[in-house]
Amino acid sequence: MTDLASTTAALAGLGLPHAVHAHAAADSFRAWADTVAAARPAGVAAVAPTKTLVLAPKRGTPALVVALDSTEFSIGALGKALGLKDARAASDDAVRALLRVDKLDATPFALANVADKSAVTVVVDRNVIEFNGHLAFRAFGADKSLLVEASHFKAFLDAQLGSFEPKDFAALLAGGAAPAPAPAAKAKKEASDEKEVLIGLTVKKNEDFPTWYSQVLLRTEMLEYYDISGCYIIRPWAYNIWKRIQQFFGPEIEELGVEDCYFPMFIPEKNLTKEKDHIEGFSPEVAWVTRAGQSDLAEPIAVRPTSETVMYPYYASWIRSHRDLPLRLNQWCNVVRWEFKHPQPFLRTREFLWQEGHTAFATKEEADVEVRQILELYRRVYEEVLAVPVVPGRKSEKEKFAGGLYTTTVEGFIPTTGRAIQGATSHCLGQNFSKMFKILMENDEGKRVNIWQNSWGLTTRTIGVMVMVHGDDKGLVLPPRVASIQAIVIPVGITAKTTEAERNALYAKAEEIVATLKKTGVRAKSDNRDNYSPGYKYNHWELRGVPLRLEVGPKDVAKNETRSVRRDNGVAAQLSLATLAEEVPALLQRIQDDMYAKAKAERDSRVVRLESWDKFVETLNNKCLVLAPWCEEVSCEEDVKERSANSAQGDEPVDDKAPSMGAKTLCIPFEQPAGGVKKGAKCFACDRKAVSYTLWGRSY
Repeated sequence: MTDLASTTAALAGLGLPHAVHAHAAADSFRAWADTVAAARPAGVAAVAPTKTLVLAPKRGTPALVVALDSTEFSIGALGKALGLKDARAASDDAVRALLRVDKLDATPFALANVADKSAVTVVVDRNVIEFNGHLAFRAFGADKSLLVEASHFKAFLDAQLGSFEPKDFAALLAGGAAPAPAPAAKAKKEASDEKEVLIGLTVKKNEDFPTWYSQVLLRTEMLEYYDISGCYIIRPWAYNIWKRIQQFFGPEIEELGVEDCYFPMFIPEKNLTKEKDHIEGFSPEVAWVTRAGQSDLAEPIAVRPTSETVMYPYYASWIRSHRDLPLRLNQWCNVVRWEFKHPQPFLRTREFLWQEGHTAFATKEEADVEVRQILELYRRVYEEVLAVPVVPGRKSEKEKFAGGLYTTTVEGFIPTTGRAIQGATSHCLGQNFSKMFKILMENDEGKRVNIWQNSWGLTTRTIGVMVMVHGDDKGLVLPPRVASIQAIVIPVGITAKTTEAERNALYAKAEEIVATLKKTGVRAKSDNRDNYSPGYKYNHWELRGVPLRLEVGPKDVAKNETRSVRRDNGVAAQLSLATLAEEVPALLQRIQDDMYAKAKAERDSRVVRLESWDKFVETLNNKCLVLAPWCEEVSCEEDVKERSANSAQGDEPVDDKAPSMGAKTLCIPFEQPAGGVKKGAKCFACDRKAVSYTLWGRSY
């Protein structure tokens, strides 16, 4: 029930009367409640506005709380009364992950979106159920309300939950904490929790991709939602992947002559507004600092969305002659881009981590060479480190970096959704910024001329792309090169008859295997926890995507062997302990290669070559990309986006940065089809002359 139409249809399907009440627009919940209370529709005797909250405890199941707007309580007191430890209002992203609606649109009717009802505790104030009249719920917008009689609302809850008992909030709040559960109930809950952990994910990747993605990130402890929408806590299991990327990319750019540095994150307004095209491209996304303590700042300060305007005033003072060039700096830092409505962890976040390179050259030829050098490194990050295939190419004029001369890109593809995703970009800025910031050099003829500049960046989006491409219904599948643990060693075959000495000997053998692997550079760990079964441990590490599992039991020790199980395909094999130091690194390399080959084969099977508009939208709807001859005109690209959006099926979020329903150019691939565009060929979408084969798709 992600919109009003589906909500009312569901109520109608249950035979529950309801009404949609249109009224003056209200710009906040308080204004909405006051509007509904003051202007009830004709024929309705009494209307009570309701409020719906999602409480997130420090640990345990979140609670969906429904009460009359007139019921007063604090979140802390109610959470304590309900036995929810350190409960607080759930963040926008947490609400979206649970109910699949925005926080402002959260109502009890969103329970229909929750497949596993044990994932949420529903708490309804008795006053709601006993109200003699219509209950009002905010109806996906500022100017409509959904009216449902209290008895019919109870019938909806019964249909969703089987049965439920409303709570007397007044008694709860007066009595303090809820009573502790009876021993039998506690045991049942613990068994349920154990089952949930063993199962891991509750949805399948191909059936509910957004929920699957959210569960993978949360349950593998890669990420935690934060109190500010669009901002996330990157936990060690994910941050270590970013470190592996840094460890690959950093030495490579150093070899090219790039040096690391750090510039402040704050930008004076006068700097940011110097380059007209650049600021117009970023202005909706800029976050501004306007106050310090209780005082207004004399000049607003921007938080960097990118650092051209931070760094280039200083390039102007550092560069005097061609002898000062090239100047090649890089920084690993965070940036903030604020303006969008539908954040997605790692893919579209208001704050993210990246590296940004900013370089200066005496000639365009030097700048052109570096653009492609850096793009090749980005390709290698995706394909050699993350095992994700990408298409290198040049962005269209419409899609290039604001204020730049041209942009190159590596484009990824998510088969489950059929959407492309921009992986990383390397821009030639030309002389645009050097003219605006007066970055001049004296050439060998003694003339003052503008320099040529590049900028290039790779972000933590890489982690989200990797998860989406390789993950499966069991959870993460990590390429060995970025896995914090490449091989997990698990003792097996321990029974009630196993003596303590035998158990300790088996644990010692597991540690011995770990030590052997570590000497060869394999990141290995043993799981000797004696309070969990081997089956539990298998699921635990499979969920987290560890590439290789090594099982060692008494029979294996007797044969001087270990049983290996690959995470990517489940293939098991016996390995000799005598040759483990050679076999495991080779096996990890095969896993890395096989993961890339599998992902590339899937991507290649979804790239469809078309010569005309016929079947263009149909191909997109089949979750494919299209390679087609194109005129490279901006007006044509805009027309294609509009025509393909009008024909698209489904209901998607709509803001400028949201996943695109209309097709857009992804890139003009550097590797063109054999023979290129035929002489006299027309653009697939208009009557102009075709210039190149261009990759099109719907994208994140």
